[in-house]
Amino acid sequence: MTDTASTATPPATQVTLPDGRVELAPGSAGPSGPYANEDLLPVPVERRTWTTYNFSALWVGMAHNTASWTLASGLIAVGMDWKQAVLTIALANVIVLVPMLLTGHAGPKYGIPFPVFARASFGIRGANLPAVVRALVACGWFGIQTWIGGEAIYFLAGKLIGAGWSDAAKVGGQAWTMWLSFALFWALQVVIIYRGMETIRRFENWAAPFVLVGAFVMLWWMSSRAGGLGPLFDQPSRLGWGADFWKLFWPSLMGMIGFWSTLSLNIPDFTRYGRSQRAQTWGQALGLPTTMTLFAFLSVLVTSGSQAVYGEPVWDPVQLAAKTDNTVGLLYALVTVLVATLSVNIAANLVSPAFDFSNLAPRRISFRTGALATCVLGVLIFPWKLYADPQGYIFTWLGLVGGLLGTVAGILIADYWLLRRGRLDLVDLYRSGGRYWYRGGWNWRAVAAFVTGGVLAVGGASLRPLVDGRPIPALEPLADYGWAVGLGTSLVLYLLLMATRRSRETAA
Repeated sequence: MTDTASTATPPATQVTLPDGRVELAPGSAGPSGPYANEDLLPVPVERRTWTTYNFSALWVGMAHNTASWTLASGLIAVGMDWKQAVLTIALANVIVLVPMLLTGHAGPKYGIPFPVFARASFGIRGANLPAVVRALVACGWFGIQTWIGGEAIYFLAGKLIGAGWSDAAKVGGQAWTMWLSFALFWALQVVIIYRGMETIRRFENWAAPFVLVGAFVMLWWMSSRAGGLGPLFDQPSRLGWGADFWKLFWPSLMGMIGFWSTLSLNIPDFTRYGRSQRAQTWGQALGLPTTMTLFAFLSVLVTSGSQAVYGEPVWDPVQLAAKTDNTVGLLYALVTVLVATLSVNIAANLVSPAFDFSNLAPRRISFRTGALATCVLGVLIFPWKLYADPQGYIFTWLGLVGGLLGTVAGILIADYWLLRRGRLDLVDLYRSGGRYWYRGGWNWRAVAAFVTGGVLAVGGASLRPLVDGRPIPALEPLADYGWAVGLGTSLVLYLLLMATRRSRETAA
């Protein structure tokens, strides 16, 4: 009996290193049971290797993509000039960087992904609510980006093969060859995600500079067609700087924030691999607002140039690239679109929902199974409808996304920073009956804050072009500020509700 006792694996505990990072004690039995699996457990310190460059490259790869391009060019399409569009996007990215750094802090400190991080505030089981909401949003993004990638393959093959490809018989309003291109790009992403996170890190490192060079090439091409850079800067705003601009500015700003609101939540899925807090903080600060603003600047200039050359702004870069008669230039532009779309779609829209779905049933759903579920759901949301119109893309889709996810961000920030002061118990995050179990695994206070903030944020939003009307017309005045309303309401309400109860976790 003595020998058996001396060789038994000790129960899981956590240790804090001198630099403040926390991990499970080496040699201890890791958390097990229905709320743990290999993909959800904390990353050991020796595997937290991402540097400032890795995080910066990740953001360059995610910011320099076709959806980001259409984000900026879409503002030109709805009436802004280049100065107004760049101002809107730059301000939005500085704002969204703040919650991104706040929620990202738990990653390198504890090595945990977003759905486990959310257990501290929503409860062990309740964390599935924000995880599934965020996963469904990511599925929508995955579908949109996959449609963009398929579109690039379609146009590229059409230029090479000829009219037999591009003028093929239509099925469901699209050429059957377009559906085939969509399926090919979908399958390519499944192959890459199955190779794991290290493959994704290496892919982002080389994809980032490649895409940036491609954007400058497109700027050079459009300026040469327009007769220099002058016409690109001279396109006037259809709104001016008066009431018409400000009426459009606020919903546009919330839409731009909504574009990265998913990442402001799931950033722990990446920062959990960070070597230090400094690496993730500097990597994100250098990578997000700077590169996103630069890419927006390139986008609006090229779109302004297309307005000067073709008489109307061409907001879709794939459609714009297809207008060239230079086969080599077309190939380069569309390959750049493919690389850019792969870069952001795999990193932003497959990794995180894979963890979210795994959190639903850790024993049954692995990271790879969750990724496959994301791929399937991304098709079922009909991404070609969301992407068809810049009005619906910016104001309906991005506005709804930002409002809902801003609500979750408010709860996470309030719980982690204002209530717990950045202190978590790793073992309790994976077991029932602990400090994060609340009642039956759910913290009803977080759920109440989420529902209230979500209703106020998106209840008055327009759902066009999907459907006509607003769910709660009386809340229409709040619709233009959905992200801010959701974040502020949920943060304050969660703090008030938690203050009514002195639980053992808040006392700690």
